[in-house]
Amino acid sequence: QLVESGGGLAQAGDSLRLSCAASGIGLTNYAMGWFRQPPGKERECVAAISRSGENTYYAPSVKGRFTISRESAKDTVYLQMDSLEPQDTAVYFCAAKYAFYEGSIYTSTVADYWGQGTQVTVSS
Repeated sequence: QLVESGGGLAQAGDSLRLSCAASGIGLTNYAMGWFRQPPGKERECVAAISRSGENTYYAPSVKGRFTISRESAKDTVYLQMDSLEPQDTAVYFCAAKYAFYEGSIYTSTVADYWGQGTQVTVSS
């Protein structure tokens, strides 16, 4: 089970940090991703990180503003969101996908585990 936290209301230019904590599973062998789904739109990957943490991916719309990281000892993944914009408003989900190779990154919506989502709303 994955549990997200840290969402909420923010103003344009603010920062938020989302956390995704695993319960009942260890994330050591999983590549992780943060996805978001704005109202009426499809879910998209905004950031992903490999098992090892060495490789990362960012969607063009968030590159330079968002940072994904993982803390293996706590089985937790983070998404630091800086310089928030109104178009960042969405429900944010974390996902875990088993990765055979430690450097693999997955950005598709096919995952082994999903969190329940946390709402992020950014006002202008």
